Amino acid sequence: MRFEQKGEISMEKKGASVGILTFHCSNNYGAMLQAYGLKHYLQSRRIRTDIVRYEPVYMTGRHWWIPYSPIKGFKGKIWGILNMWSGFLTHMSMRKDFLRQRRNMSRFRFRYLVDKRKRRVLFDGELQRLPYKYYVVGSDQIWNPDITCGLRKAYFGAFENKWKKKVISYAASFGGPKLDSKYDREFSELIEHVDAISVREKIAIPYVEKFCGKEVIAVLDPVFFLEKEEWRKIEIDPERRGFILLYITEKNDDMEEYARRLSCDIGLSVIEVRATMVGAYADFEVDHGAGPSEFLGYIDKADYVVSNSFHAVAFCIIYQKKFLAFSHSNLGARVRNILEIHGLLGKLCDLPDYGAVDWQRAREQIDAPVDWDGVKRKTKEQMNFAGDFLMRNIVR
Repeated sequence: MRFEQKGEISMEKKGASVGILTFHCSNNYGAMLQAYGLKHYLQSRRIRTDIVRYEPVYMTGRHWWIPYSPIKGFKGKIWGILNMWSGFLTHMSMRKDFLRQRRNMSRFRFRYLVDKRKRRVLFDGELQRLPYKYYVVGSDQIWNPDITCGLRKAYFGAFENKWKKKVISYAASFGGPKLDSKYDREFSELIEHVDAISVREKIAIPYVEKFCGKEVIAVLDPVFFLEKEEWRKIEIDPERRGFILLYITEKNDDMEEYARRLSCDIGLSVIEVRATMVGAYADFEVDHGAGPSEFLGYIDKADYVVSNSFHAVAFCIIYQKKFLAFSHSNLGARVRNILEIHGLLGKLCDLPDYGAVDWQRAREQIDAPVDWDGVKRKTKEQMNFAGDFLMRNIVR
């Protein structure tokens, strides 16, 4: 699929340069794959693009042997200490898998995202020395203070730099429709530094527009810039065939039970891919060591996918899989948004709609036929719009 933009020009010849500020340093499948999607797209338009090696401790610390998150407040510090202790014990108990996962994450990061030879940027003050004219902040939940331990200037381009010409947000997300009111004043000041604004969830537009006085649009996550044939070039196939893939970003007993029932019904085993300590309590086969390439391989080769992960659902759409999505308790707007855009709300097992899981209905949902040609047309239309937004804002 070629996403065409009107008046497309070669920015490389004009000497333009783009630096992406995003979550590339997070050992998270979706974070790394969306970073790849955005970088790949801009480079395919012949725009000289780097992902900035902005790797602050508040993002990388959670992946250390002893996890660290600089959460403010007395309760936050107590939680942080408990998390450090429990995380260390967990990592030690599964140290071989933990090391394998770290290797797979690092391999992907340095092969596809950043140049290992370039110096890491650990502190905001170092951003003023970067050479880029244009900064694209996003995608992912870069404006979610629960993830970044408070709102961070870097992800708004709110730093002094004599070469900086423009800041563009691409598919930036809060994870929901708005921030807690305690962040309103700070957000209103930071958003002024963003010259062109796009968010990932349409439901977030009113909140952003209230503070910025600029047009705000909603665009799809950058993983949709690539078709499945392009993603297959970087995936690593699992050895297994004939399985149900389960991927959990928030504990959900109903989702686990659904996977178990589906397994019994169709006679396929469940493989759970787990990037964090969050997972099912059920006795499923678990792969603790998969990186982003392995994650793609699991989705591509699974017979069925069951998940409450935004990016797992996104790749089910890209790979045209049989899947069922479950809602996340406080981040469910993300999944609902991409399903609604693609006309796939029937693939959402949204418990509040009927109180408890209707197992027969849910069983029918996952096997319900899909007009994948129609879905692909919707993706292309959305990504042409998104690409045009980027191209008209990255100009000399």
